[in-house]
Amino acid sequence: MGASKTDFFTTEQNEVASLFKALSHPARIAIIEYLLKVDTCICGDIVNELPLAQPTVSQHLKELKNANIIKGNIEGTAICYCLNLDTLKKIEHYFGTITSHLSSKCC
Repeated sequence: MGASKTDFFTTEQNEVASLFKALSHPARIAIIEYLLKVDTCICGDIVNELPLAQPTVSQHLKELKNANIIKGNIEGTAICYCLNLDTLKKIEHYFGTITSHLSSKCC
């Protein structure tokens, strides 16, 4: 069987692409912004903040969790979510690298 298209790119390029794919929906951005406002939250709190059904919010949370952008801890029958600082640092590093390269360019 032939190589997949992702095999032609570095591990870092594939990781960054996966992160940005997980961030490519406005509902997921809204979830991240909500998590920035609160320390932790329960899925029901997020559902109350978004104009989406609970199963839809759960699917978006799953995508963010699979990309390690958020973490979830089970507390009784609820799950409390928070942002994953390690992953956010990777995103910050990626954009920091771009910014530093752009500042030395003449255009």
